[in-house]
Amino acid sequence: MTLKPASTRLPAAGVGRLPGRVTRADLALLALLLFVLFGVPALNLLPDGSALRLPDYMIGVLGKFWCFAMLALAHGLLWGYAGPLSLGHGAFFGLGGYCMGMYLAQQKAISAGNQLPEFMVFLNWDHLPWWWTGTELFPVALLFILGVPGLLAFVFGYFTFRSRISGVYFSIISQAMVFALMLAFSRSELGFGGKTGLTNFSQILGFSVADQGTRIGIYMVTVLALAGSYLLCRWIVRSKLGQVLIAIREAEERVRFLGYPADRVKLFVFVLSAMIAGLGGALYVPQAGIINPSEFEPAQSIEVAAWVAVGGRGTLVGPILGALGVNAAKSWLTGVAPELWLFFLGALFIAVTLFLPKGLAGVWPQIRASLAKQRGGGHG
Repeated sequence: MTLKPASTRLPAAGVGRLPGRVTRADLALLALLLFVLFGVPALNLLPDGSALRLPDYMIGVLGKFWCFAMLALAHGLLWGYAGPLSLGHGAFFGLGGYCMGMYLAQQKAISAGNQLPEFMVFLNWDHLPWWWTGTELFPVALLFILGVPGLLAFVFGYFTFRSRISGVYFSIISQAMVFALMLAFSRSELGFGGKTGLTNFSQILGFSVADQGTRIGIYMVTVLALAGSYLLCRWIVRSKLGQVLIAIREAEERVRFLGYPADRVKLFVFVLSAMIAGLGGALYVPQAGIINPSEFEPAQSIEVAAWVAVGGRGTLVGPILGALGVNAAKSWLTGVAPELWLFFLGALFIAVTLFLPKGLAGVWPQIRASLAKQRGGGHG
């Protein structure tokens, strides 16, 4: 990818930040991740009866929240910095999850001495489909986890960006993509368990998935994966490539006129975003214990956009905050009044749009600017 010299002026990018500058938001997020990396498992290991002990099931719940945060981060990188609003990012999350599910299903079959996963035996299959080849090996499964979502994003993005499809048309097509996947994976003939999906996992890398030590290990890997994804995205958006991304978001035609390869830049970010989402989906499956076509439901992908909007579009911290906050509210509200959840989500989205256009991540800067304005007025 060839970019123009740095002397070419672009729309304001990075709000004047230096590429390597560490902001307070960076420090706050990394401090939070360090706490949840070591503090949460430590609280879980406290003796039974301790008031501070975290219940075993909360490790899985929090681990899934961090997977959702990875999905929101991936979506925020694309929508917040490059501009395209994807309403089909659940496709990449689900594909990564299915790749991990295939590996886990194979591990269970091997441990039981079977040639085929349990659901294939039940459906009288006599051999593995060719697209399951090698999935019993973790390196191959890891390659699929990153490669399959990335390949789909490459093919989809290549044709849509090359055709200059943008705005609401891109959103509609991306939702059609995830809907098509939901229909395809619901069919038993495809070899992914139909509507039931893949479940009843027993082992991962030789360790029992039901063991609490294994669950803590997967939880810690998830937090590290989120931290690594955040640092990678941060490095990109603070680089010259990040400036070009923001320029494309603000004035794509002007960027094209200046000679920048806008299509290739958007394609790169779209593929990277899909791979991060796929990794999040892969880490979600052993903690949830199941992967099925419901992950491809269009409503799930729309909800991801709501996480990013609530947290704050155009930042990396915001989508993570939005995913954690909205899912925490969902867990609580669906327990006490499940019929109100969708009304609450809609009201929250409208309220943030009207009163917090920069999302939760913009609250503190807004308060600080207001206080500075008041102090300036007092001196005057």
